[in-house]
Amino acid sequence: MPLSTALLARAAELLQQADGLIVAAGAGMGVDSGLPDFRGNSGFWQAYPALGRARMDFASAASPRTFEQDPTLAWGFYGHRLALYRNTEPHAGFGLLRAWAERMPQGCAVFTSNVDGQFQKAGFDAQRIYECHGSIHHLQCLDSCSQAIWEADAFTPQVNADTCRLLNAAPACPHCGGLARPNILMFSDWNWIERRSAAQAGRLQSWLERVQHPLVIELGAGTAVPSVRHFTQHIVHSHGGRLIRINPREPDVADRHDVGLAAGALEGLLAIERSLPAAE
Repeated sequence: MPLSTALLARAAELLQQADGLIVAAGAGMGVDSGLPDFRGNSGFWQAYPALGRARMDFASAASPRTFEQDPTLAWGFYGHRLALYRNTEPHAGFGLLRAWAERMPQGCAVFTSNVDGQFQKAGFDAQRIYECHGSIHHLQCLDSCSQAIWEADAFTPQVNADTCRLLNAAPACPHCGGLARPNILMFSDWNWIERRSAAQAGRLQSWLERVQHPLVIELGAGTAVPSVRHFTQHIVHSHGGRLIRINPREPDVADRHDVGLAAGALEGLLAIERSLPAAE
C-alpha cells in the first residue's frame, strides 16, 4: 500500500522545523543492509541453522552463561556476527539521515539498541552515538576482573558456519588472562560493564540541552524489546520533541502532530526525501 501523501508532507514539515535530529534505531534499521533482525526463533534459526538444530533460542545464545559453559559455541555465534557487521555496508538511508542533519543548526545524535557499529561506519560522529546495549566491536572480561573495555580490532574470528563454533583462539582478558566477551548487555547479564555506554549517555544529554526543537526519527524499533521506544517517549514528553516513526508492523503514534509510516527503514526514508521541497 502506498504511503500517505499527507503523512509524508507532514514528515517533511517536521524536518524543516527541527533544529536538531535524533535518530533512534532498533534492529529493523539494519535489515535493508542485509542484516538479520532475529525476529522470533524462526528468524534466528534461519540465520543460525546449527543453533536451530540444537533448539537453542536467541536468549540462550546471547547470554553470559553460554560463554561460561560452551565458549566456542558462544564465540562462534558472536564471532560470526562480528565478521558480518565488519563486512556489511550501511544502506543509503544512513546517508539521507546525515544529509538532513547537516542542514540543522545542532546537527544529529543517535540512540540505538543495535550493537553493530553501523552508524560509525556510515560516518556519524562517534561522540554523538549512544549504544544503550553496548557494542560488539568492544570487549570486556567475562568475570569483570576490572572495569576495562577495549576494542576488538585485534580479534579476527574464524567460525565453522555448519556448527556455529569458533575455530581459532578466543580473545583473552589482558588483565587476568581469562576469557573475554563482547561488551554487550546480554540476557540475564549481571557483569556487563556499562561505563562506555554511560559516558555516551552523558554526551547525548549534554547535546540535548542545546536543542530547542528536537525531531526524533525512530526506525525499526518495536515493542518486544522496548529500549528505543522508551527513549523516544522520553524525548517527546520531556524535551518537547516531535516524532516520525518508521516501522512496517508497529507504526502508530500517540499524538496527531507526529507521523507514523508503515514501512521499512530505507523505504520510509526515501519516501520522505522525495517529499522534501527541491533545494533552490
